[in-house]
Amino acid sequence: MFKNFPVAPLVGAIAIACASTTTLAEQSNSQDIVKLDPIVVTATRSAQSLNTVAARVHVIDENTLAQSPIASLPDLLQAEAAINMVQLGGYGQQASIFTRGAESDQTLVLRDGVRLNSTSAGIASLGFIDTTDIKQIEILKGPASVLYGTDAIGGVVQLVSKTPEKSGGFLTGEYGENNTYKAIIGADLAENGFYAQVRGQRLETDGTAVKEIDNAPTAAFDQRGFSAKFGVEREQYASSIDYSDNQGNSQYDSMGNMTAQDFDNEMINLKGRVNLGQVEVNARLSQFEDNIEQKDPNWAGSYDFVHSTSQEAELYGKWDFTTTQNLLIGATHRNSEADVISYGSPIDESVDTTGYYLQHQFSGQKLNTQVGVRVEDNEKYGEHTVAQGAIRYHFTPATSIYSNIGSAFRAPSINDLYAYGGNPELEPEESLSYEIGLDHKIAQSVQTGISLYRTEVDNLIDSVCIADCSGFGVYQNQNINQATMEGGEVYAKWQGKNLFANIAYHYVRTTDDNTGEDLSRRPRQSASLTAGWADEMYGISSTLTANDESDNSAFDAVRIPGRLRIDLHAYANVNDHLKLFTNVQNVGDSKYRTAYGSGSYYINGGRLASIGATLRY
Repeated sequence: MFKNFPVAPLVGAIAIACASTTTLAEQSNSQDIVKLDPIVVTATRSAQSLNTVAARVHVIDENTLAQSPIASLPDLLQAEAAINMVQLGGYGQQASIFTRGAESDQTLVLRDGVRLNSTSAGIASLGFIDTTDIKQIEILKGPASVLYGTDAIGGVVQLVSKTPEKSGGFLTGEYGENNTYKAIIGADLAENGFYAQVRGQRLETDGTAVKEIDNAPTAAFDQRGFSAKFGVEREQYASSIDYSDNQGNSQYDSMGNMTAQDFDNEMINLKGRVNLGQVEVNARLSQFEDNIEQKDPNWAGSYDFVHSTSQEAELYGKWDFTTTQNLLIGATHRNSEADVISYGSPIDESVDTTGYYLQHQFSGQKLNTQVGVRVEDNEKYGEHTVAQGAIRYHFTPATSIYSNIGSAFRAPSINDLYAYGGNPELEPEESLSYEIGLDHKIAQSVQTGISLYRTEVDNLIDSVCIADCSGFGVYQNQNINQATMEGGEVYAKWQGKNLFANIAYHYVRTTDDNTGEDLSRRPRQSASLTAGWADEMYGISSTLTANDESDNSAFDAVRIPGRLRIDLHAYANVNDHLKLFTNVQNVGDSKYRTAYGSGSYYINGGRLASIGATLRY
């Protein structure tokens, strides 16, 4: 079970941290501070304190995001123990997210409610998503199709953007190894409920080798982006328009050859809210375009491209019919389009989907409940219904237990339906999840918790040989597979006056029910440890992440070794206007293996040490 997993260093680090946490927690209460729970919106679509949510939600806060602007979204997400992030190299390389053992296309990625999953492949281009104007990242673990529809089987990753609270401006620059730099400029205006925000950013790097071969070429990457947000926020009404565009060029390994591609992801999000006494009405119109154009021909001589567009219109209302209960009812219509050339084969298709959802919430002094249902009407496969129920009970202000059960689904992507081996008769993948958890606070400064879960997935889409199987074979996508994910996670957090420590451990066993084998690229064990010291002037911290070995693919016998990584961070606020910071990703310069393909291993980019400064006015 523990083969190739760096157990000894990890256990030693956790033991030291636990011992330190226990000792520090026993110090006088004057050394403790009370840290308020984060406010999250993803789990219920309402602002809610984290300790009242009947699910596991992890928050990457604004301080973490500001500490290293140069960090990519995959790097930020890999610190969550319940996520296995598989990236085929460094900056700009393909990244797949496996949440609680679910498939990489079974995690929904959002930005302020806008879907970032590609309409063609069904996964988000994580390596091309910029986080410059993001306030926090919420990671909801478990099913969420009642509120968000397709793809939310393993969980939801939502990027919540900043809204200006005061006027000002800033300039940030960070420079590191491999000639890597990022520059950001921004300005905010906030006055009498009106606000405006603009950001511009540029990132460039010479890159690192992506394959474990002699004299491997490096994969360069550059991006430039702009975002703007304007709006008004009043008690009785609110409206905003948010625009962002991130484009650039990346290089990647294609069967041993470095290939260049241009990318451009553009989002526009128009939102409005009106309060009518006990009823709050919200509306949203949005469009997200995710375009990739290959600059070099592939082995078939084709200049491939993917143009993916998702347009959504949503209307929902929340009725607070008592002081402790509300009813949420809404509808979402989405048009998904894909215009693709892949190895010379064209796809130009669209799919219309309308979802209707209803949710009841109760928020009492000791009891929080959430019950909902959704009916999805898809023009390809017809209607599909999912439901979910969750409860959290507080025995005392310090101790609570929660449980939830929910179904979820993933609709076939346009590639599943119409690409090579496509099948227009495919049905949605379906899941049923069960979860129970306990949270307990000790002396206000120490918080611990444990969760156990099981997810059963049916109708998994897989490619099946239907003709000439002894020769080259003719393949077609079919709903034939079933899988089971069983696991659990434990965590402990300690917050002193200045010192802090967070520990998390996750175990999952994923099984292909047809073969009894483990699913690919799902390590059974993973862990993270963050510890440090911080105040308003200075701070230093270290993050350790590790995971077990895993199977590479069902089509080979290759195993991906376990890995251990340590990152260091420090900052100094020189005065109210100047902040200096430094970061070292992967201190040990471990070029650990992440996947295997075309006869060699893909590897991590190794160490990236950087220094930076932020000037505010």
